[in-house]
Amino acid sequence: MTNWLGVVCRDHVQRGVALGIAQLGHGKRDGLARLAAGDGFVYYSPRTSLRDGKPLQAFTALGVLADDELWQADEGDFHPWRRRVDYVAEVRETPIRSLGLELTAQPGWGFQLRRGLVRLTDDDFARIGAAMRAGAAA
Repeated sequence: MTNWLGVVCRDHVQRGVALGIAQLGHGKRDGLARLAAGDGFVYYSPRTSLRDGKPLQAFTALGVLADDELWQADEGDFHPWRRRVDYVAEVRETPIRSLGLELTAQPGWGFQLRRGLVRLTDDDFARIGAAMRAGAAA
């Protein structure tokens, strides 16, 4: 099992959670093809929406890849690639800076997020998941 962080604005994350899917890189296939059934997955949202969104810098959804199927959706003139995700229902948005992660330990850590998909250590994924679940219980 591998753990992944996908970088997507909160509005798009919320739509994906409602549909039970993950979509990355404006619908491109490459990032999603790296994921496998059973992999841990967390969304990080730098902003509330793609255009004119307010800064957020928080983890916004947590789940596990449901299967190995990768498919292309048909939304008229847009054909994004997608994967099914079993999302944890009771989580709370958690600011990235509140957790002391390996991911954020080095100066300039945010630069790596521009790739849109980042592999996470098991420890970072566990910390993120625990914080998101604990926040929901509060």
